[in-house]
Amino acid sequence: MKRVELLAPAGDLEKLKYAIIYGADAVYIGGQVFGLRAAAKNFSFEDMKIGIEFAHERGKKVFLVLNIIPHNEDIHYLEQYIDEIKTLGLDAVILSDPGTLMYVKQYAPELEVHLSTQANNTNYMSANFWHSQGIKRVILARELSFAEIAEIREKTPMTLELESFVHGAMCISYSGRCLMSNYMAGRDANRGACAQPCRWSYSLVENTRPGEYFPVEETEDGTFFFNSKDLCMIHAIPDLIKSGLDSLKIEGRMKTIYYVASIVRAYRQAIDAFYEDPENYVYNPEWFEEIQKVSHREFTSGFYDHKPTAEDQLYTSSSYVRTYDFIGIVKAYDEETGLATIEQRNNFKVGDSIEIIGPSYFYSEQTIDHIFDDKGEAISVAPHAQQIVKIPMKTPVKPYYILRGAKEASDE
Repeated sequence: MKRVELLAPAGDLEKLKYAIIYGADAVYIGGQVFGLRAAAKNFSFEDMKIGIEFAHERGKKVFLVLNIIPHNEDIHYLEQYIDEIKTLGLDAVILSDPGTLMYVKQYAPELEVHLSTQANNTNYMSANFWHSQGIKRVILARELSFAEIAEIREKTPMTLELESFVHGAMCISYSGRCLMSNYMAGRDANRGACAQPCRWSYSLVENTRPGEYFPVEETEDGTFFFNSKDLCMIHAIPDLIKSGLDSLKIEGRMKTIYYVASIVRAYRQAIDAFYEDPENYVYNPEWFEEIQKVSHREFTSGFYDHKPTAEDQLYTSSSYVRTYDFIGIVKAYDEETGLATIEQRNNFKVGDSIEIIGPSYFYSEQTIDHIFDDKGEAISVAPHAQQIVKIPMKTPVKPYYILRGAKEASDE
């Protein structure tokens, strides 16, 4: 049985490494131009080289996004950019614009090309057209059901791969083709600078009553009527695989390494469990419990089962649910002393209860009994960003393991 690919976001080199360590088969990255996440750190050419080498050494793939909808001034640099990236060893580029495709085919014909979800592919005829133009993989629009995906698979050649988003933020606009940000904030969502006005709170103002704001639905808290819940399909791994998808994609190049590692790990475990025994596969609710320990909105299954209803929108807040803090990463571990070298990512102190997660197990728990600074002196708190400290660990740990701590109820 051909195994489905688990594709993870990587907003920078560190996230790329964590995505791969925690189980991704491939990652998608953005350069410093031509990607739809301009606010992400993104990758310099040197970081791309390092990341591609890191991935390839572990048998994994790296895809580069070129999926903005370019204007004339963007095209002027495109030929040079393609000339620079074509020697890096990328496994594919992701694009949506026919002109960009023409440039890639002309200046880097050896590059595999994937069609971005920005191209709004919702039917098999369109998929077949793009395949005839040299597209190896179509990333399907989010607005498709299981039945529609299965029909596209049935009526397209197996030489065409199909990919679909299975987890992460959902755009209120048709597969991300939105102009709200341009209109309201002067920032072009289709060139990587979305201000996310769909997440803002709105009220109604009547012209003859300036300063009086009326809620546009009946709650006293106002409304976020463009504000979609996050997509989560961890419960439907068999259905996703059986629909004919070749790749399951996680959204989130702007997210933290904790998000990337945790979400990838949960889906990796679910996918592996399915392939170990497809006939007797049992969904483990602990996978979803782990996903809920990562910053998220409420969840929806999007269009997979049915067209979204009012139940798939959030009306009271655009804030994330965050019950755990990402507090540190393991840089090294001394088996003789039992001390782990930790790089701090959020404030923690002696007496805190923490959980440690790694790629191959759910988590272990312990209390922080001691903290030592880089001089070996005892301290009570690690308050400084990326401070290097040492902590006695009750169970052995390895580099890339992650520490998290439950937020107190007053902080939620």
